[in-house]
Amino acid sequence: MHGNRYGLRQLLFLDMLRDDSSYVRRGYKVELDKSFRYLAYIMLPSFFLELAHKIIFFSAVKISAPHLNPTFPLNSIAFVLVLVSWLYRTLVFLVLCVLFRLTCELQRLRFEGVHKLFEGCGSDASLIFGEHVRIRKQLWLTSHRYRFFIIGCLVTITVSQLGALLLVLASKSDKTFFNSGDLLICSAVQLSGFMLCLVGAARITHRAQGIVAIATRWHLLVTIASAESQHCKAQIPDGLASDNSDSDSSDIRISVIPQQLSTFQIREALVTYLQHNKGGITLYGFTLDRGLLHTLFAFELSLVLWILSKVVVLS
Repeated sequence: MHGNRYGLRQLLFLDMLRDDSSYVRRGYKVELDKSFRYLAYIMLPSFFLELAHKIIFFSAVKISAPHLNPTFPLNSIAFVLVLVSWLYRTLVFLVLCVLFRLTCELQRLRFEGVHKLFEGCGSDASLIFGEHVRIRKQLWLTSHRYRFFIIGCLVTITVSQLGALLLVLASKSDKTFFNSGDLLICSAVQLSGFMLCLVGAARITHRAQGIVAIATRWHLLVTIASAESQHCKAQIPDGLASDNSDSDSSDIRISVIPQQLSTFQIREALVTYLQHNKGGITLYGFTLDRGLLHTLFAFELSLVLWILSKVVVLS
């Protein structure tokens, strides 16, 4: 029971996919294939580079241990263990990044499904509200489950990359693939995986924030259409008006106007709700949107420039 609660189907919200439209299910299959293609595009070149680096490294280095026969293949065993360790760590990190991106893409497709619900004047506000509440709940769960992973990635990558940059720039030795290859490969994998997470979160947040403009436009179009329809109904020809009694005409007004006022208030309430619930993926109240991406980029660039200035001064 406890294992099923945190299984892969629950992590990716696949158990709720049966409630979605065919458009969302088809799009999710496409995104599933695309996500694992991204994993292959990052993993395969990195693996071959790491393999080449380890072959060069263990060909040039002789590992020995006391109380062991010199003919014992210690180099080969160390080579295999180091390569398997790197493969395991890299795969775990990249698979988590891909799963997070896949979860974000599923919610993005669901928001696009909500966008389609706004097409036409006969859209049901209660149906739109229910679907948005369902997506908001899943976004909260996604933010809660991945928050430590994203913050841990941000802190670890920032500290490791800036520390490695400082050491490399401060070192007087020549930089070659032999002594700096691991740093290059590790940096490429970390940054590629983390960018998958940030871009996926920014895309879903952009969709979530854009729904307010779509709902406002829909509310305006339906209100205009209702006003024009009511205006046409009010212009009753004299011949038709004389055939009806005054009480009949009064009954028509009473039956139409309250219904229109009610639907107008429902639409207005829906737009107000969306204006106050337009967030996407959040980290302790901070929304992961494009503005935060720009802030992170400016922060990292400032740190790099600061380290470069210190290295230049020290040299």
